[in-house]
Amino acid sequence: MVGSVGNGLLDLGGREKVEPLPKEFDPEEIVDSLLHSESNIVGKEEDGTSRKIVLGRNVHTMCLEVKEPEADDEITGEREAYMAGVLARYRRSLIDRTKHHLGYPYNLDFDYGALIHLQHFSINNLGDPFIESNYGVHSRQFEVGVLDWFARLWELEKNEYWGYITNCGTEGNLHGILVGREVFPNGILYASKESHYSVFKAARMYRMECVKVATLVSGEIDCTDFRAKLVQNKEKPAIININIGTTVKGAVDDLDLVIQTLEENGFKDRFYIHCDGALFGLMMPFIKRAPKVTFKKPIGSVSVSGHKFVGCPVPCGVQITRLTHINALSSNVEYLASRDATIMGSRNGHAPIFLWYTLNRKGYQGFQKEVQKCLRNAHYLKNRLKEAGIGSMLNELSSTVVFERPKDEDFIRQWQLACEGNIAHVVVMPNVTIEKLDYFLRELLEKRSHWYQEGTISPPCLAAEIGEANCLCFSHKN
Repeated sequence: MVGSVGNGLLDLGGREKVEPLPKEFDPEEIVDSLLHSESNIVGKEEDGTSRKIVLGRNVHTMCLEVKEPEADDEITGEREAYMAGVLARYRRSLIDRTKHHLGYPYNLDFDYGALIHLQHFSINNLGDPFIESNYGVHSRQFEVGVLDWFARLWELEKNEYWGYITNCGTEGNLHGILVGREVFPNGILYASKESHYSVFKAARMYRMECVKVATLVSGEIDCTDFRAKLVQNKEKPAIININIGTTVKGAVDDLDLVIQTLEENGFKDRFYIHCDGALFGLMMPFIKRAPKVTFKKPIGSVSVSGHKFVGCPVPCGVQITRLTHINALSSNVEYLASRDATIMGSRNGHAPIFLWYTLNRKGYQGFQKEVQKCLRNAHYLKNRLKEAGIGSMLNELSSTVVFERPKDEDFIRQWQLACEGNIAHVVVMPNVTIEKLDYFLRELLEKRSHWYQEGTISPPCLAAEIGEANCLCFSHKN
């Protein structure tokens, strides 16, 4: 796998030569069509009111058709030239999209050029990571090494944990909640309303009763409401999703207070906690003032994403749980000559190698420096927004800066911002530099001067979303 497209490395074929591209595929036109998409649907708020949700354009309007080769293609080489041209132009579009990427929590600063020679192999980690299967082209030795590293990070001994490298963060949540369901088959799933949508997907898939818990204005779980809802269901065990960084606001749920609430209301030894640490699960251990996520506390599982803060070129994640919980999910598979307790079975064998490579290069000290850089740059962005009179919020343990949603959907798509209602956010990752933030701010302030010309339209009030203290609308800025 090549390194970051933003680094200008060689394309997949190792060539820099750019072949002419047929007119059927123009990445600039595709970006333009996305920016001018008019695809809207109406979503429902919790109170039943309607809200317009802007969706991207249907990809069928711009897909690349697969055409059957002509009989003389091998002689003329036209098909190879066509495909080389398509890939070269696509690579250029990726460089542009990477340059304008701020809204999603992906670290795009990586270089895996040293691993490119491994791309010739079909590496598949079938079944249990700790038991070899008959399929010999695997990377279990890398996978278990990575799992050991994370188990140490979360203070769980080698002989007390089980885990695997997942295909994405959602799979980690699906697995963690499934383990909780197996431990307590009649348990109720509790999750704050700002939990990732995959948590509620898991509840639908497993036909689990699910209770949504209110949140504070910061985005973290409201333990007063949590207590009230626990008391209503005292006869059933509790399965709780804890957010180590919510999707939109980057809020960290108070794990200690959640445990205290459970124990004070008669749930001692009748609860299972899954920690969704997709992004901040790997950042928090390197923040001195942050509370610890550790298996020394009564938690059942933790999951993180590998393509976010770590910076992998493919979606992947890490799921760790207690070994005592996994037997109910495990089954021997004769076909594999192994066991399986995973969600997907076949897993990308390249992902553990990417993770292993990065963990060895950076180590604890490297990650600590990157965390400090992200927090420092996030505070820089938040302060610049405030100076410009733009309402914004930054949670204490977060690098996610929340601010007013830009009025222009073209601008949102250009910078790939994630939005919800009246707010948008920028997730400051290691690849997000001060220079990139300044570039973004210049464009935002220039556009905003046209959106909110004096005497015409006013910026939205964000008090309900980020609190009165952070809102700088005309009613709250004084």
